[in-house]
Amino acid sequence: MKLLHIDSSILGQHSVSRVLTSEIAARQVELHPGIDVIYRDLANDALLHLSGAHLAVFQGAAVSDAALGTDLATGGAYLDELFAADIIVIGAPMYNFSVSSQLKAWIDRVVVAGKSFKYGEKGPEGLLPKSKKVFVASSRGGVYSGGSPAAIFDHHETYLTGVLSFIGLTDITIVRAEGLNLGPDAKDASIATALADIAALAA
Repeated sequence: MKLLHIDSSILGQHSVSRVLTSEIAARQVELHPGIDVIYRDLANDALLHLSGAHLAVFQGAAVSDAALGTDLATGGAYLDELFAADIIVIGAPMYNFSVSSQLKAWIDRVVVAGKSFKYGEKGPEGLLPKSKKVFVASSRGGVYSGGSPAAIFDHHETYLTGVLSFIGLTDITIVRAEGLNLGPDAKDASIATALADIAALAA
């Protein structure tokens, strides 16, 4: 078995989503002894954002420089890792009501027509095996769940679950810590709840 562990927070040791992904990955290793773990830190080893040069290569043009070639190779590896993984753990902090730009860059490399999805007579079809399990470590400064009036601003979890489902990844568990900017007590309580949820995860 293989586990793909992805972090995307820019906060380093101060990141709550990194704490949660580390605990989720450790819990999965506990449940699946011997599982092979692949780690990607999208903030510390960031991809270039898609550009006209990328699209030109996708359409058959020559690679114009070494940096672009390296970036394209890394993007291809991301897609290979996603297909190879049985379990995917994604750290997803909310920035300005959505995912980080680093995580969006990863999404742009793995959501590819003809590779991770295709269009058929009945519309788009995800090409990732539905047997894969996805765990999303969601961290948010405010409260957007449970009927919150701020739910209208959630283009974060809703976007992630939508785009992952689009490519066939429908077995998604969200471990959430929110209200992190509402004071120390609220932050500590939310993290404690998330950690308890992780400890209760079953195989």
